[in-house]
Amino acid sequence: MKKKDLVDIRNKEIKDLKKLAEEKKLELAKTEVKIRSGEEKNVKKASKLRREIAQILTIIQEKELIEQEKK
Repeated sequence: MKKKDLVDIRNKEIKDLKKLAEEKKLELAKTEVKIRSGEEKNVKKASKLRREIAQILTIIQEKELIEQEKK
């Protein structure tokens, strides 16, 4: 994920980020199946997706902490 994409993601709301994370998890599951069956040639795609999911979940956690501090 490029820095530009991360900036765009940081501007989204928490519910949108959770939806995006679920979509990425689904994509990861499909990609892993394709890698195991030999359909997917780019084996690094799965690790890139895991990294993107981790980045999204980290941003969600940061936003939730900021909301808690405001209360």
